[in-house]
Amino acid sequence: MLSLNDVETAAGIVHAAMPATAQYAWPLLAKRTGCEVWVKHENHTPTGAFKVRGGLVYMDRLKRGSPQPKGVVSATRGNHGQSIALAAARNGIAATIVVPQGNSVEKNAAMRAFGAELVEAGHDFDAAKEAAQTLAGERGLAMVPSFHRDLVAGVATYALELFRAAPALDTVYVPIGLGSGICGTIAVRDALGLKTKVVGVVSTEAPAYALSFAAGKVVATNSADTMADGMAVRGPDAEALDVILKGAERIVQVSDAEIGAAMRAYYEDTHQLTEGAGAAALAALLQERDRFKGKRVGLILSGGNIDRPVYLRTLAGD
Repeated sequence: MLSLNDVETAAGIVHAAMPATAQYAWPLLAKRTGCEVWVKHENHTPTGAFKVRGGLVYMDRLKRGSPQPKGVVSATRGNHGQSIALAAARNGIAATIVVPQGNSVEKNAAMRAFGAELVEAGHDFDAAKEAAQTLAGERGLAMVPSFHRDLVAGVATYALELFRAAPALDTVYVPIGLGSGICGTIAVRDALGLKTKVVGVVSTEAPAYALSFAAGKVVATNSADTMADGMAVRGPDAEALDVILKGAERIVQVSDAEIGAAMRAYYEDTHQLTEGAGAAALAALLQERDRFKGKRVGLILSGGNIDRPVYLRTLAGD
């Protein structure tokens, strides 16, 4: 899907706006899991999540194209929307972001702060996406998808940083929303010729990619009701699934209770703030810890954007 040159070119665009994020081996996480754990800290980007990388590359390419759009519109639960809002503002393009009704108050505030017009429509992400497509037609805006080659090229830069900075990893766990993160990780792993296994992570309450991986074809679900809004997707992307089928070792399902426990573990062992999807990789490792005694594992901490009341309840174990 992507060559090493594609990702290195994308890294030039990304690093013009932000530095590489850190990857640390945390000793208390090693003690907890029984293996050496390297955490890629995508909670340390300008938007608090990995998605900003894809937005920067996508909007840079859009700005260089012709004709110039009068504006863009996209759907999100928050992190993708923040990335598009920030990147659109950097390129002088107006952005409209559609979120589901009842979406994260703090993520909504962040998108507005980056300069986006916010529209609330639909009961979940997939419904908001339909509303965004309608709005694109009505207003003559360019629809920014949640999965696209340029978005994957951008987010793949975190995998490039991780694989070049950390020692050789046996396995990397990656949370799956629509799939840009895991597809980027697979692409970089393959481009570098590494033997690292890539394992996807989904919520038991939003298992569409796990079901699709097992079936070998797209399988949608009727709901995606999970606290991990970054993984709350009902309909997999066919192109992303094709990459995952060819390059992923397996997909692990984790419950909201396991995600909550992983969020508390991150706080106790590293004092890092994590959102639900951000802690999902650790939740999967904790579920499968017996596989990795004495080995070296990478975790993608994909983001730290979570509303304070939700985080307080999670830390309290509620």
